[in-house]
Amino acid sequence: MRKIVFLLFIVFATMPIQSQEKPVLLFPNGAPGETGKMKQVDDLGGNKVAGCPVLRISNVSEPTLTFYPAPADNNKGATIIVNPGGGYNILAYNLEGSEICKRFNSFGVNCVLVKYRVPRREGMEKHAAPLQDLQRAIAYTRAHADEWGIDANRIGVMGFSAGAHLSAVASTHYAERTYPKVDSFDEVSLRPDFTILVYPAYLAGENFSISPELKVDQNTPPTILIQTEDDKSYVNSSLFYYYALKEAKVPAALHIYPSGGHGYGLRNTGHTVNEWPFRVLSWLRDIDMIEK
Repeated sequence: MRKIVFLLFIVFATMPIQSQEKPVLLFPNGAPGETGKMKQVDDLGGNKVAGCPVLRISNVSEPTLTFYPAPADNNKGATIIVNPGGGYNILAYNLEGSEICKRFNSFGVNCVLVKYRVPRREGMEKHAAPLQDLQRAIAYTRAHADEWGIDANRIGVMGFSAGAHLSAVASTHYAERTYPKVDSFDEVSLRPDFTILVYPAYLAGENFSISPELKVDQNTPPTILIQTEDDKSYVNSSLFYYYALKEAKVPAALHIYPSGGHGYGLRNTGHTVNEWPFRVLSWLRDIDMIEK
């Protein structure tokens, strides 16, 4: 059975990518603060999830985005900007990136995959450089809405683990651009229209508070959180952040499943939490981001 699963993974992973664009350099003249180019490391030989390998990317100094359009005959207009996790040290690029984009494309939702800078930069907050990359990705995507055939008012962010923390930071710091203006694309709003956080990390403070870098208020985008009870290290991230959203009267949903742990992406690990993409789709309909 594991051989069959692995073969299916290989077939799926090697299918032609339906991205309309090749990866786009977010900062053509070099990302802010980068003094040299790292040699990117791609590792497919480490841990597996549901019997299939995880592509771990590190040493990213040239952040990019890649646009994955939904099929033309089933394009609902909404777009999700996807941020893989990996502790801000690596990116689980297939598990929490390209596989997510392909699945949501099949639902008629456009996706943009962000390859943000990792590992953590010495002397900087863990999320500082990645936030610059994600904010630029939001601006670039919104500025290209007409060209890409997407709705500029239905662009949200999704993240996994550290990528969920990054998405939450971007959803609470949209009023201030954290990087120097690059071009006219940066003149659009940086506020996501919705936020999807899947097993988020680093959101919890003490005594039901949230991390100090998160500034939730009534204008924070509508948010859905996906969590399992047995994700012991991070379950409070979802609980505390949901509470902050509730107190600020932000439209929010929290789905807590009994088991599944951390780092499952959308692979079939045999737990009920594997249904989470359908809960997200229902929620997107409820908030009028896709048609009911």
